[in-house]
Amino acid sequence: MDLRYCLVFALGLFIADAEAQQAIFNGNNLDGWQKHGTELWYVEDGLLICESGPDAEYGYLSTKEIYDDFELTLEFKQGANGNSGVFFRSTLDGTKISGWQVEVAPPGDNTGGIYESYGRGWIIQPDSTLDRHLKFGEWNQLKIKVVDDEVTTWLNGVQMVYLKDDKIGEGKGHIALQIHSGGGIKVYWRHIVIRKL
Repeated sequence: MDLRYCLVFALGLFIADAEAQQAIFNGNNLDGWQKHGTELWYVEDGLLICESGPDAEYGYLSTKEIYDDFELTLEFKQGANGNSGVFFRSTLDGTKISGWQVEVAPPGDNTGGIYESYGRGWIIQPDSTLDRHLKFGEWNQLKIKVVDDEVTTWLNGVQMVYLKDDKIGEGKGHIALQIHSGGGIKVYWRHIVIRKL
């Protein structure tokens, strides 16, 4: 096969993959997202920031669009406390969320594990030795892949969990970022990119 053809073909695949990816946070405002609750969600210096408000309750920022099968990549940096999460195939009624959360938490609290809200609770937790890959107070990359009834999570390039679950396979809904109740929490987010599968 001609080398030039190979290069053009490879470049075409690269461009097609890049075009398939979509930034769902534009770095300027919260267009495409919806707030739930009284906790604080705002944009500053190109970063999406969630911070405990005066009520110190659970709060969510959900996509207006519904996502089924996807690969989501984002970066987070935990400030004070840092207890948060990324929900998928989730529905909200006020601040009551039904769905599945990929945990984002302080060291020792199962970042990358999957928790089912208002249901079974913890479904799968990462091996405790993998917690060393969390860089608290620094930028971390989280990747979540959801296809049919299978979910895989990675933290800073390291696979944290793989799960096959019939109930998740039946789920439909939004992606949502969480801020935990209790107050004193601040988390920064950036480079939120999704690829539909």
